[in-house]
Amino acid sequence: MDVSMTLWVLTILGLVALIGADFFIGRKPHDVSVKEAGIWTIVWIVLAALFGVGLLIWGSSQAAGEFFAGYITEKSLSVDNLFVFVLIMAKFSVPSHLQQRVLLVGVLIALVLRAIFIAAGAAVIANFSWIFYIFGAFLIYTAWKLIQEARADEDEDDWEENRLLKSAEKRFGVADRYHGTKLFIRNNGKRIMTPLMVVMLAIGTTDILFALDSIPAIFGLTQDPYIVFTANAFALMGLRQLYFLIGGLLKKLVHLSYGLSVILGFIGVKLVLHALHESGVHVPEISIPFSLAVIGGVLVITTITSLIASKRQAAREEAEAAKGERPAAESGDAEKDSVDA
Repeated sequence: MDVSMTLWVLTILGLVALIGADFFIGRKPHDVSVKEAGIWTIVWIVLAALFGVGLLIWGSSQAAGEFFAGYITEKSLSVDNLFVFVLIMAKFSVPSHLQQRVLLVGVLIALVLRAIFIAAGAAVIANFSWIFYIFGAFLIYTAWKLIQEARADEDEDDWEENRLLKSAEKRFGVADRYHGTKLFIRNNGKRIMTPLMVVMLAIGTTDILFALDSIPAIFGLTQDPYIVFTANAFALMGLRQLYFLIGGLLKKLVHLSYGLSVILGFIGVKLVLHALHESGVHVPEISIPFSLAVIGGVLVITTITSLIASKRQAAREEAEAAKGERPAAESGDAEKDSVDA
């Protein structure tokens, strides 16, 4: 797409307005209900869909297809990221009524960092087409690593702070408790951070690791920086509501890692084929409609198989619990008969 500077400015101002409205609506700390989270999740999805339709009308069908493929990919990867957000919230014992504020500011930090990553990635791609080989190989490796971790059935029960966060804590110091929505307080004349500020930085800076696979993945679907940025923005801005909506369902998505590995591996192969094509090698290229069909199909299948597997696991656990209770009850009846005799 030929995007003018005016359109860039208007888009950024529009996104800032949406973020401001989101912040204004949720400015008062409170526990987010499933109903509230569901309504706002639908609102963000509808806004993303309207933006895609706008690209179709005023842009092209290819631009709209690339946006939807990128948005769905980034959204599915962000669901996997929610597992880490849950761990961070638990590690810092964030009060439930403050969690929405943490996610809002943390996602805002992540959005700024991703904009920097996208600008850097677009500049590298424009000057070095061979970078597609590296992106493709990295995504294929990431896909293989996800499968290995899923097969190992290792649960992440801990989260380690990154170096940037540790250095900030050492530099400013951290209060021993939360002070409402305050980010800094005065302690013996020294300005120190509150745990709320620390957890916001944790959410925001941890997204740097997530961007290592999500940014190459979306560049495998489109090389248009405008589409890459807007797809990431809409996927991230609805992440806060999605956290509260499916927080209880995350453990049931047991096959999510397998689905994401298939998507990343598929996009990795697509990138390698594109790189070969750019090098003059006659190879087939994967179209956006086909990519969109594969990504959507994998997510649907993964969700269905995950829910079936979770249901079967719950049934097995109930059966085992029933078996454990039955001998105990029989033993108690035998003791009662012996006493009566």
